[in-house]
Amino acid sequence: MKVGIYGQYYQDGLEVYLIELLTELEKNKVKIFFEQNYLSDIKNNVSLKNQYETFSEFEDLDDSFNLFFSVGGDGTMLRSILYVRDLNIPIIGINVGRLGFLATVQKDQIKKAVEALVDGRYDVEERSLLQIETHPYNKDIGTVNFAMNEMAVSRKNTTSMITVSTWLDDEYLTSYWADGLIVSTPTGSTGYSLSCGGPVITPDTNAFVITPIAPHNLNARPLVIPDKTVIKLTVFGRSMDYLLSLDSRIATLSNETEIYIKKAPFTIKMVEFREESFLKTLRKKLLWGEDKRN
Repeated sequence: MKVGIYGQYYQDGLEVYLIELLTELEKNKVKIFFEQNYLSDIKNNVSLKNQYETFSEFEDLDDSFNLFFSVGGDGTMLRSILYVRDLNIPIIGINVGRLGFLATVQKDQIKKAVEALVDGRYDVEERSLLQIETHPYNKDIGTVNFAMNEMAVSRKNTTSMITVSTWLDDEYLTSYWADGLIVSTPTGSTGYSLSCGGPVITPDTNAFVITPIAPHNLNARPLVIPDKTVIKLTVFGRSMDYLLSLDSRIATLSNETEIYIKKAPFTIKMVEFREESFLKTLRKKLLWGEDKRN
């Protein structure tokens, strides 16, 4: 097997778990590649007995990789897709963060997880992504114009609300007067959209969710739409520009820029162990059913 390992930075107390991961992989003759900056950060804090090859960008990877490890939290998982993109390399998340909706392997489960991976005792889920285009073209977004959780527009440099005019397949929907607007995938439905009152959607649902952020039109509600829909947004406000975010990446757009949102032509593959499921994760992470009467 051949695997990539990525993390945003080394976290204090991670040494014992990182060494365990490397030991278990090497015991099973797995070839390991580290993201270059992450490896440098690790070496500043941990003494590694072996040398490892590195990668630094999407172009350094290819479809010969069997797995891609994301070491961190859900934010690290979202950044991992920038390396994997359309290479169909399954991503597995080791959770050293907090919530861990996407990064589901806990630190104390590393040995068990590696054994299951080597034995092939896992399934691969496909997660859909959003892809956007802007008119005029925005160089800050460039070709990294996709998101696995959500795309959001929000106000910038002002406390005033913005107006987000919205079309679905060229038919006018409404203009949201709000702090912003979220377009979420099913994967992202348990993130920012959920915090703003959006519904939870199972990952295999072919849908997007449009969720206003603190709308002043009080009858505005989250809307679930088919993911084959092309969404068009224009934004106007007192400030001359506003923010657009794709997962954790942010760009500034000028008022009246047209944003076109559609389903991306590729999916992200995510490892799911057979004893885990999305519904189990919901119960565990959102504490569903955690009532003393139960």
